Amino acid sequence: MQDTSKQYDAVVNSCKSLFVKKMSDYGSAWRILRLPSLTDQIFIKAQRIRGLQQNAVQKVDEGQESEFIGIINYCIMALIQLEKGVVEQPDMSTEEATKLYEEKIAITKKLMEDKNHDYGEAWRDMRVSSLTDLILQKLLRVKQIEDNEGKTLVSEGIDANYQDMINYAIFAMIHLSEK
Repeated sequence: MQDTSKQYDAVVNSCKSLFVKKMSDYGSAWRILRLPSLTDQIFIKAQRIRGLQQNAVQKVDEGQESEFIGIINYCIMALIQLEKGVVEQPDMSTEEATKLYEEKIAITKKLMEDKNHDYGEAWRDMRVSSLTDLILQKLLRVKQIEDNEGKTLVSEGIDANYQDMINYAIFAMIHLSEK
């Protein structure tokens, strides 16, 4: 578990670094995105990863790693949007966005640690392709919840699904770094 925590933090640091750089370039333009738009962005990234895993030919010179980073960062943005709401104009400084990023990832890491304890790090025996499929399944669930206007009968909320996607994407990044 000690290795997992260090590996998790290394992936997060890489993702957060890119998030901060993009905040410097673009500001908080993402704050205008409604949740279904963020969900669709994550879906596009997950579909591209699945395509990369299935297709023999790759026409764009970007691998799975950059797409998993995108999934992680878009999920963090979605968690922030869930808390703060959507705005009409960018309204967040890099410092505030980074603080919120760190808060959301800390909660998500704690969830991972709790689940890892209960599941005995079962993800270590999973394939990256299976983690991709689980992300896609979670996305389809989120889309259905969004289509139901957030109402669920027995299911966990949208936030838990975004957190699971973050953790699956981080696990996939750890696997890819070990190859």
